Amino acid sequence: MMRALSTAETAPTTHPWVIHAEGLRVRAGRHLAVDGLDLTLNPGVHGLLGPNGAGKTTLMRALATVLAPSGGRLTLLGQPVDGRADLRAVRRTLGYLPQHFGFYPRFTVREFVAYMAWLKELPKARIPAAVQRSIDRVGLTAKADARLKTLSGGMLRRAGIAQAIVNDPQILLLDEPTVGLDPEQRLDFRELLRELGTDSCVLVSTHLVEDVAAACTDVLLVNEGRLEWQGTPETLIAQGGQEYAGDSAAERGYTTILRRSRTEAGR
Repeated sequence: MMRALSTAETAPTTHPWVIHAEGLRVRAGRHLAVDGLDLTLNPGVHGLLGPNGAGKTTLMRALATVLAPSGGRLTLLGQPVDGRADLRAVRRTLGYLPQHFGFYPRFTVREFVAYMAWLKELPKARIPAAVQRSIDRVGLTAKADARLKTLSGGMLRRAGIAQAIVNDPQILLLDEPTVGLDPEQRLDFRELLRELGTDSCVLVSTHLVEDVAAACTDVLLVNEGRLEWQGTPETLIAQGGQEYAGDSAAERGYTTILRRSRTEAGR
C-alpha cells in the first residue's frame, strides 16, 4: 500500500539563492571561457569586473540561458539550468541586455519594448502600462514614439535597458549598459540600479570601475573564466594604495587584486 506523502515531501524544493553556480563551465565556441566558476547571488546590485577575455560576457549569456553549461551546476531561482530543462518559466522572470542587441530599425521605442514584453509572455492587458513605465524609468518618455533608427547610441542603449526591465524581472543581467551614456545619464542609471536592486538580483558587467563602486552592493572580479575575488565596494577600495596604478581608489583596488591574483597563479 502506498504511503501518503506529507506536505513537506510534496512541496517543491526551494533554494535560498537567486543565482547559484558550482564548478560552472561554459564554452564560447571551442574555447572554455568559464572554467570551474563558483557563484552565489541574491537580491542586490552586483558589479562584474574583469579584463577583456575574462569570460564575463559568456557568463552573462549562460545566466541568461542563451548558452547551456558544458559542465558543473547552475540554478536560477531554484531551477536547474541544463540541456534538458524547460526554461520558459525561468525566462519569464529574466531581464537581459546583451552587449550587442538586435532590433528592428523601423520599430518605435514603444513598439520595440512592447514586442519584447510580448516575447516575455506578459499578459496582454498589462503590456501598455508596463511599457510606458519602463520607458519613463530610462528617461525616454519624449522619444517613446521615435523610430529606433533615429536614436543616438546612448538612447538606443536606454531603449535596450527599457526592454530588459519591462517584465519587472527577478534576475536582471546588464552587459555594458552604460556604453554611450553621458555623465548625467550615467548618474541617473546608477539611481535606477539602486532602485531595481531593492527587490531584484541585478548583475552588471562593465569596465567602468567607478560605476560599480558607486552603485553596487557587491563586486565580483573574474579572470580567465574563474571568480578571483568577491567583496563590497568598500573592501575593493581598501585593497589599493597610492603606489598602485589607477586614477581613483576603486581603480587602484581593482588593479591590485587583479595583479595579485596573476602573481599567485604564476600568470
